[in-house]
Amino acid sequence: MAISVNTNVTSLNAQRNLSKSGEALSQSMERLSSGMRINSAKDDAAGMQIATRLTSQISGLGVAQRNANDGISMAQTAEGALQSSTDILQRMRDLSLQSANGSNSTSDREALQKEVSALQS
Repeated sequence: MAISVNTNVTSLNAQRNLSKSGEALSQSMERLSSGMRINSAKDDAAGMQIATRLTSQISGLGVAQRNANDGISMAQTAEGALQSSTDILQRMRDLSLQSANGSNSTSDREALQKEVSALQS
């Protein structure tokens, strides 16, 4: 009893080509849905590595920008404190010049001294 195997080579070729077309369609749909040219390393290994490196650099630059903004805020806060100290010292100078005036009475000088003492604390 002989066994015979019937094959349809044309059908197998058509099936293989259909499978390849389906894979290509799937990859195209993935690219369209993500909006990206490179979705995985198999699409473009060198491009994927470059994109990953650039993404890391962008993240690092974002952190550097936030740090710079924090430094600017700190400097502005210090500037405000220095301006407040300058204003207090200027007022104390004005009061001392006013106190040095010979026309002030003792009670006037005591009032000026109270204000200076309040500014010192």
